[in-house]
Amino acid sequence: MTNPPEDIAAWRKAERARLLALRDALPVAERRALDERVTQHILEAFPQIAGRTLGFYWPMKGEFDPRVLVLRLRERGSRTALPVVVRKAAPLEYREWWPGVETKPGVFDLPIPQGSPVLVPEVVLMPPVGFDAAGYRLGYGGGYFDRTLASLSPQPLKIGVARELTRIVTIHPQPYDIPMDFVVTEAGVFPRG
Repeated sequence: MTNPPEDIAAWRKAERARLLALRDALPVAERRALDERVTQHILEAFPQIAGRTLGFYWPMKGEFDPRVLVLRLRERGSRTALPVVVRKAAPLEYREWWPGVETKPGVFDLPIPQGSPVLVPEVVLMPPVGFDAAGYRLGYGGGYFDRTLASLSPQPLKIGVARELTRIVTIHPQPYDIPMDFVVTEAGVFPRG
């Protein structure tokens, strides 16, 4: 384990910028090929999530695109829900999403389902900016996923979906950071720890 930097917030900001630049530099065709591998890994490694309520996200900034996976899981009976920022510094709310549901742009212009029920996810897909072998994720810095996970009982199955090039030695976890149970990249499925 490396020693934590004196200013964790500044280190995380710089590391976040570095990793986002790496991810953004991947050509779109390469991203799609990597996404297909990640989707296949999840379908093979987690057959138990079919039929469960899945919290997912709409991709941005070169993240793994979970939409093909979501459609396949919906075909297998899963209900799917997108996160919604209800208010600053509060847990996210998950609203049911299905193809054709009415949406309106929300934070970062991401779609928010309109008039659909609020669901409590049994499985949550999370897109880390960076991740470490202990299962901790470096996010965008707002703390929304950590607050959301801290508010859920029982805990959902937490699956991080990432690019292998965003693996780092440690994110220097803080007491409020909640680890993922698994991280899935194009290289495979990695349990926490």
